[in-house]
Amino acid sequence: MSHDASPNKLVYMANQIGKFFASQGTEQAVSGTADHIKKFWEPRMRAAIFAHLEKGGAGLDANVRRAIETLQKEAAPT
Repeated sequence: MSHDASPNKLVYMANQIGKFFASQGTEQAVSGTADHIKKFWEPRMRAAIFAHLEKGGAGLDANVRRAIETLQKEAAPT
């Protein structure tokens, strides 16, 4: 996994993952993207994409945005 945690690179990577799952329908695209990011991204990469989302999430595809929102909610302390 790349150690480049710049927002532009992370947005690009996340959108590429989302495009892979897009043909499977919206819900599967969201869950597949979330699952992939959860399994394969380092915690600091997830933290960086969460921070990007909190600043507006510029450039994120709609399904990818939903996936990251889902992960962010899961990661939030209860």
